[in-house]
Amino acid sequence: MDIKRSGSQPSAKEPAEYFTGTVGIDPLFQANDPARTSGVSVTFEAGARTAWHTHPLGQTPIVTAGCGLAQRWGGSIEQIRSGDPIWFAPGQKHRHGATATTAMTHIAIQEQLDGKTVDWMEKVSDEQYQAPKVNK
Repeated sequence: MDIKRSGSQPSAKEPAEYFTGTVGIDPLFQANDPARTSGVSVTFEAGARTAWHTHPLGQTPIVTAGCGLAQRWGGSIEQIRSGDPIWFAPGQKHRHGATATTAMTHIAIQEQLDGKTVDWMEKVSDEQYQAPKVNK
């Protein structure tokens, strides 16, 4: 058994090349061999978002506070709220983050494949972020 006490792991700001706006990350757990699953708590301030990205074995973000936006490439923008789990399939290009006016925190759970959990791509443009149609 390994208990990671709350506050025992340092928080970090995410690299600007992968995010727009202010985003903080708190590590929760790392994969211990032979397991491949890791988890982090990510807080997006209002207007903050990820770049487009994929996960080799998929990802499940679970919104724990606030209201955000999620979108798969070519799909509509979906509003996500506290308590919502979201599934992104392996290799599915997507993005997620806060709304323009409300912060959002989620726990992101993903598996490693050959030590890798994410493949980063281009940033989400302001036009893509502010698209007029949001499904609620």
